[in-house]
Amino acid sequence: MENLKIYTTENKAEEKFLRTKTKEFEPTSMSANELRDLVKQMRATMLKANGIGLSANQVGISHRFFVAQLEGHDGKPKFYALFNPKIKKVSKDLAKMEEGCLSIPNTLGIVERPKEVEIEAQDIKGKRVKIRAWGLLGRIFQHEMDHLDGVLFTDKATDIRHEKYMGGI
Repeated sequence: MENLKIYTTENKAEEKFLRTKTKEFEPTSMSANELRDLVKQMRATMLKANGIGLSANQVGISHRFFVAQLEGHDGKPKFYALFNPKIKKVSKDLAKMEEGCLSIPNTLGIVERPKEVEIEAQDIKGKRVKIRAWGLLGRIFQHEMDHLDGVLFTDKATDIRHEKYMGGI
């Protein structure tokens, strides 16, 4: 299985693509095997880059889905592949946190986001799911959904700085 190429803002054509809103994902556009393979490739690409989230448009696919992985309370990785996600509710409480992005190498910034978010999406089998997320997971979901809308974290960030680091959302 080969890794996908992560689009970055260092390439102007790729940045233009990253800033374009994605289209709804049509479950019938791929076979179940093709979809499973694509999700596996996205997960492998994300993990190889030390990321914790990766949207489809970050790898050149203009459809509304993303993958994310975070350690659960039990210490085991919890993996998400969410299609056509929509934010249903956000908390009034906001939190500032440092973010980075695989598509904007060596850049960090402080982003203020709702502390908690409720999203509805479809899983890989097309089943509707509703997830309440807070903390880092809630932040990942919001960051990836921004990507799907053509918004980069630097559009919202303050205190942006450039430094060598590995990883990002």
